[in-house]
Amino acid sequence: MRNSKPGSSRREFLKIAAAAGAVGVTGTTAAVHALQAPQDTGRRPVGPADRLRIALIGAGGQGMGDTRTALRVPGVELTAVADVYDGRLIRSKEVWGDAIVTTRDYREILARPDVDAVIIATPDHWHARISIDAMKAGKDVYVEKPMVQDLEEGPQMIEAARATNRILQVGSQRVSSIIYAKARELYKSGAIGELNFVEAWWHRNSAMGAWQYTLPPDATPETVDWDRFLGDAPKRPFEPIRLFRWRNYRDYGTGIPGDLFVHLFSGIHYVLDSHGPTRAMATGGLRHWNDGRDVPDVAVGVYDYPKTAAHPAFTLMLKVNFADGGGGEGHLFRFAGPEGVITIGGSGVTLARQPRARDIGLSIGTYPAALQEIITRQHREIYPEETNLLPRNEEVYTAPSGYNDTYDHLQNFFDSVRSRKPVVEDAIFGYRAAGPAVLTNHSYFEQRAIGWDPEKMRRTEAAPKPAVKGSVRENR
Repeated sequence: MRNSKPGSSRREFLKIAAAAGAVGVTGTTAAVHALQAPQDTGRRPVGPADRLRIALIGAGGQGMGDTRTALRVPGVELTAVADVYDGRLIRSKEVWGDAIVTTRDYREILARPDVDAVIIATPDHWHARISIDAMKAGKDVYVEKPMVQDLEEGPQMIEAARATNRILQVGSQRVSSIIYAKARELYKSGAIGELNFVEAWWHRNSAMGAWQYTLPPDATPETVDWDRFLGDAPKRPFEPIRLFRWRNYRDYGTGIPGDLFVHLFSGIHYVLDSHGPTRAMATGGLRHWNDGRDVPDVAVGVYDYPKTAAHPAFTLMLKVNFADGGGGEGHLFRFAGPEGVITIGGSGVTLARQPRARDIGLSIGTYPAALQEIITRQHREIYPEETNLLPRNEEVYTAPSGYNDTYDHLQNFFDSVRSRKPVVEDAIFGYRAAGPAVLTNHSYFEQRAIGWDPEKMRRTEAAPKPAVKGSVRENR
């Protein structure tokens, strides 16, 4: 969930703007507009009664990053941290002070009356269980994406949120981004005509991007609560690489679809008001990072979306490559229609339109010369001017330098905790993004296309029996 570097993405859009000035060379005209960050106007001042006390469960890189951002929101205080590795508990006190409570057992945090809400940033196989336990304990929940690891966990999460009346928000921040809000506005205005295709990629070309996280040399059975980490995953001897690089293993993570595709699903569903696809087809493989992992480092998914009141039927293609030697890291969205294309990338969104030519063109080079003259003369009576090369127009909307949509997402969560008003990315929205991501893994490991009911949020055919080796979690 890292943002692209503000400087590099800003340079990308400045290049677009500069190139747009040379209409005679490029045939493109463009205008650049600045997006405005949300203002706090309308929010009442935060007083002592509005103080929110939070706890972090899972103090890895994402969890600590979320917490640092959360503590920038007025009125938010950190009370406690839970993690299975002692080193992260020590680091939490170094960062946030000795006054915070630290524990290996998240249940001790849920039992505390001085915790109003929790940030859950554990490995994926713990998301549903801890979220449900937290809601039953009366805590509001900000849970990292993907909301679930297995499909059967989705209905359980939705029911727990309904039964407890707690606020649950999934941490895929695109739904709170001013960039995606602008793309949504452009789409709903009819700027590209009737949508027919969406494509998105998110490539990485670094060890960190491929989840090769650093292993602490002091990780031992004494400093790590190994059994607590495993939970209900298959039992195995202590192997710290599985804890600190858990995304590499099906027992604990959801691979590329759960780490990255779920962001793309969230963004697409927000922009289009979509509930999801009806079919998923996935391929890919382990091409470069042969480090003992059992999930692909190249993944491609193709999805059929049905016609709804919000959008026409369209095809979606998602792809990720962890060894893309072209350099750089980043992601790109393209929403294509016959009248234009909306592109989200870097720190902004671009609407590009090239009007279709009135002249349908001629393909007469293989006909006799005399016949070519006749056809050309008749054609010019209908189309008197050459109109094939029409200029391409671009509208570029850029976010402020250093804009951070995670802050907006957490601010929206805390606003809902205080007001008890629903969030956008609630359990239903979260499952409609996580479900197709998990389904992508099913399609890859089962080597077949799989149907999905986006309204009932379930597979439309049973998994093969006996279970295919390589399902998201074996022997659970």
